[in-house]
Amino acid sequence: MKILHTSDWHIGRSLYGRKRYDEFEAFLNWLADLIQSEGIDVLLLAGDVFDTSTPSNRAQELYYRFLCRVAGSCCRHVIVIAGNHDSPSFLNAPKELLRFLNVHVVGSVSESLEDEVFVLEGESGSAELIVCAVPYLRDRDIRTAEAGESIDDKDRKLIEGMRAHYRDVCAIAERQRETLEKHVPIVAMGHLFAAGGQTLEGDGVRELYVGSLAHVAQDIFPECIDYLALGHLHVPQQVGSSGKMRYSGSPIPMGFGEAGREKKVLIVEFREEDPVITEISVPCFQPLERIAGDMDKIIARIEELKATSGNAWLEIEYIGDEVAGNLRDVFDEAIADSQMEIRRVKNRRIVEHVIRRMEKEETLDDLDANDVFMRCLDAHGVPDEQRPGLIHVYQETLASLYEEDRNAE
Repeated sequence: MKILHTSDWHIGRSLYGRKRYDEFEAFLNWLADLIQSEGIDVLLLAGDVFDTSTPSNRAQELYYRFLCRVAGSCCRHVIVIAGNHDSPSFLNAPKELLRFLNVHVVGSVSESLEDEVFVLEGESGSAELIVCAVPYLRDRDIRTAEAGESIDDKDRKLIEGMRAHYRDVCAIAERQRETLEKHVPIVAMGHLFAAGGQTLEGDGVRELYVGSLAHVAQDIFPECIDYLALGHLHVPQQVGSSGKMRYSGSPIPMGFGEAGREKKVLIVEFREEDPVITEISVPCFQPLERIAGDMDKIIARIEELKATSGNAWLEIEYIGDEVAGNLRDVFDEAIADSQMEIRRVKNRRIVEHVIRRMEKEETLDDLDANDVFMRCLDAHGVPDEQRPGLIHVYQETLASLYEEDRNAE
């Protein structure tokens, strides 16, 4: 079977208030065309289908329209797991209906782990692939809290919970493989942060834990897995030295920190026992450009872009020596005769006293949740030796908020 591995679509995501539905629609149309032209048999979507747990009607329309189109193509099976951004109950709600389209959805851990194992048949009607579709494992799914636990105890139990879950699900897959007439590959899916994983500024990955949950070692995955299709990290990469454990990455850049980065989907074929992996570059549907410098450098770069990439979205960081209070007006005038848009202007002057003055004028738009907490620690004079524990507890609290399924009854 020919497999296509993708993840982290984040349909519905905006960029500094600018909706990106046109980009998502262009990507999904391109992906549907690729599935047909490459003769893909199985599509694996490894989590974070939507950007929020309550996606808009437009986001849902794009998702379901794509699934209907793929169901009518050469693709015989689609398997979707939930990521940390997804609402498990929202994804699961239509799964009985989607099953008639050969779209299998695993939004959350169920009482029966057999629900996470799929034996997929090929064109001949015989089994050709087994998929262990493990969704994003929330704290409550894999760990029982106990009074008086230390941070290390919690981290250890989280890792052991993940290890046990993959072990048990893969054991079911192996037992099913033993009943088949021929040896078929086992592919596993997951949505997690593997140790050593690469992230980029502004790529949207939420590192909710300081501890081990955000950095699981590759040895938690059973050796029977022939290919591991991962989601969560937005940079395409392999896990450690293992070429068969891969992140496909997000198909469009989530922020300006990813501007110019190549995006990919992965095609996986099994020839004998080893997977053959082909990386397919995703076209850039909306150019992003980050410009930093003094006034002359910024204006010069804008003029270059007007000649080569007239519809780019810009993030501009002014770091000149001169104090300039009308930056937005100047830059708006510079792009006036183009299709470019300025999504953000950051005024970071070099002179030290001006920088200090700017910090007093910061808005919440300039900070994320972790920045705000760190400022609170500074404001209250919390000693350095007390900060690791407080930060860990704070990020655990954030994790519980993000993982709350607001659609569940």
